[in-house]
This record gives sequence, structure tokens and C-alpha cells, in this order.
Amino acid sequence: MSAAELAKLEREIVRCERCPRLREWCEEVARVKRKAYADETYWGKPVPGFGDPKAKLWILGLAPAAHGANRTGRMFTGDKSGEFLYAALHRAGLASQPNSDARDDGMVLKGVWISAAGRCAPPANKPTPEELATCSEFLDLERKALSEVRVILALGAIAWDAALALLSRAGSTIPKPRPKFGHGAKVELGGFTLLGCYHVSQQNTFTGKLTPKMLDGVLARAG
Repeated sequence: MSAAELAKLEREIVRCERCPRLREWCEEVARVKRKAYADETYWGKPVPGFGDPKAKLWILGLAPAAHGANRTGRMFTGDKSGEFLYAALHRAGLASQPNSDARDDGMVLKGVWISAAGRCAPPANKPTPEELATCSEFLDLERKALSEVRVILALGAIAWDAALALLSRAGSTIPKPRPKFGHGAKVELGGFTLLGCYHVSQQNTFTGKLTPKMLDGVLARAG
């Protein structure tokens, strides 16, 4: 049943028009394009989740990248962040290949689902609190459909806060003081384990703030 629910949810996400600022931005990026992708047709729509409907691990990011998922239509696909993440998933035996270039590249995930707090690429990678709140309904529906998920891996502080809010809406009592995001942070809530990991953005991976070994370690803990 979860696969059918996720397919229905995918259709709802793709046709969402609730946030005018984000829709205008995504469509503008898709129209203007980056020079390197001038000959490509951009996705330019909200980006649904991707992975194994029977996943036990749910990886939650911030939002699609303007010239990554907003171009390819699949989370963490077609950019450096995705290269870093999927290479690690492949090393862990969770992805069929180390590269994620396009929706039709044959990538298959095993036991993992990937989505984000926001479904549209935001200007300057900064969705507003109101836009994230609007997208939260999709997280709720994903949680219900992903009935076997036990671990949520939040990439970055925004995803961490979105995960805490998600679990709160699901009936969990958030501890006080509120759990703070950090690399390797861990919280047990309502039958779920929430783990924190620095985001796989170039800002972190190019500077060494997040290394392949560090990501491998978090994935091992999640497993």
C-alpha cells in the first residue's frame, strides 16, 4: 500500500502551486538555465521524494538545488552534493551506483528514501518559515506511507528542525531543552531515531567540514 500512497503523493507534489515566490523562481531558473546546461530541459517543478517504499532509513535534506534537482527532477541528482551523498550510499550498499546524474540513470536505492523539508528550489537556498510550513504536509504524508522507516537522517539544521516538527505532529513529545542539531546528534522519539549530519553541500564538503569518512560513519550508525 505504501508504494501506491507514495505514487499518489508524488503526483500531488509535482503539481503543487502553493508558494508563488518559489514557483516563479523555479520556473525562471528553468527558463534562463545555467550555461553548462543550456541545451537541457529543466524539470522546474516541485521535486518528490525518491527511493525504496519499504525504506527503514529516511534521509531528509533542505530543498532541491536550483541547477541540481530543479533541473533533473530527482533529489540530490545532477550536482556535487548528490555526487557526495550517493557515493557514500553506494559504499554502504544502499545505492546501486555511485553516481546520480538523471532521473533515468538506473539508480536504485535499497532500504533508503530521500526527500527534503522543502520541495521547490528556493532563492539563495533559503526557504521562508512559511514556505517550509506549507511543505510540511508532504512530510506528514510521507511518514504515513513510509511505514517501515525507523531512522531519520537530517542533513543540516533546517532538516533537523523539520524532522522534530514532523515527529511532534505525529504525537511525540519533544524534550526540553529542545534537542540541538549537530553532526552526530541523536534523539529517540516515538519509535524513531533522529540522527544529525552536516549537509552534503559544497560549502561543507569542499572545506572538509564534512568528509567521506564522517558521512560513512553516520550511515553506519543509521544502519
